[in-house]
Amino acid sequence: MDWAALILGLVTAQRLGELVLARRNTSRLMARGAHEVGAAHYPLIVLLHALWLLGLWYLAVHRAPTDQEISLAWLAVFIALQLARLWVIASLGERWTTRIIVLPGAPLVLRGPYRFVSHPNYWVVAGEMLVLPLVFGLLTFGLVFSVANAGIMWIRIRAEAAALKLR
Repeated sequence: MDWAALILGLVTAQRLGELVLARRNTSRLMARGAHEVGAAHYPLIVLLHALWLLGLWYLAVHRAPTDQEISLAWLAVFIALQLARLWVIASLGERWTTRIIVLPGAPLVLRGPYRFVSHPNYWVVAGEMLVLPLVFGLLTFGLVFSVANAGIMWIRIRAEAAALKLR
């Protein structure tokens, strides 16, 4: 069995499902009077994530030998990150989206991981960008995408903080 293809297939399916959920939540929030902030940088986020996933498919599945080792320790860390991701999504409920959507008058979410840390979803994503490549022994790939993600998150977090001050 090609474990890399199985793992990446599951991650790809998860991400596609999350995009459907995010689009549905965004539509519902907009129908309730919400508005988007920071839309200009959103295509960069989509591009980064698409290139990250496509690069993993190429390097871990198409270019790698069929007997490639999978790091079970890093896979366990990645699974823990997926549990944290689910906790974030469940904590935000209908307010979870991939965009910065502001619903005027709605209180900040302060449950789940939001009780302990600001921007827990971004921490999870930062971990994923590095850890999933490490599952396949792709340290340099993980570092490059982690640095790129940090740059985009710097822009995004500033936009989100500004939006929260104005709500």
